[in-house]
Amino acid sequence: MSRIIDTGLEEQSVIIVRMGELAFETLTLSVHGYIEGRSVQDKVQELSDILLSMADKVEDETFQLIARYQPVATDLRTIKSYMKIANDFARYGRYALDISYIGDELCGLNRCEMWIRDYINEMSEKVLRMVRISVDSLRKQDVILAKTVAQLEREVDKMYYAFFNKLINSDCVDVKRVISSSLMIRYLERIADHAIYVCESIVYIVTGEKLDLD
Repeated sequence: MSRIIDTGLEEQSVIIVRMGELAFETLTLSVHGYIEGRSVQDKVQELSDILLSMADKVEDETFQLIARYQPVATDLRTIKSYMKIANDFARYGRYALDISYIGDELCGLNRCEMWIRDYINEMSEKVLRMVRISVDSLRKQDVILAKTVAQLEREVDKMYYAFFNKLINSDCVDVKRVISSSLMIRYLERIADHAIYVCESIVYIVTGEKLDLD
């Protein structure tokens, strides 16, 4: 027998999945714009604002569900996780905006050494794959899929630290290139962390297990 709160939880789920798809779209636009040297900041700003608005809506609905329906423990687990995931998706939008900003202000990868371009391309692909997994595993409530981000996270972390060692030992002296590439690598690493957080929340929703995937 369905409960009144189930309708509210389903509505929350629909909003969260929509947020995930929009967050992936926003990040993909921003990352590709940076790599290709295209200005996408205005569009990314618009999408980032929508994500923030959706996160606020999830938070408002969360408090209403708690106040009106007196949810039991399993419901609270889901409600809390949905609010956390919404905040993580909003952070995707914030990092996408940061990336589009440095792309415009610091010229992205224009005139960067080929190894830097190749490095950021490879790391971007891994991170966007993590984001895609986080969204797909949420939509499917797929714990096995969610756990696959752990290996990618290890690869991204390894690339993150290796990049700075390589940059220090390189002949790159252009300040804009150094700052732009360093910030991009940092943003990618942080996005990967939030993909981990989302997948940990999915595991918690489905199984009740608080798992550390990084």
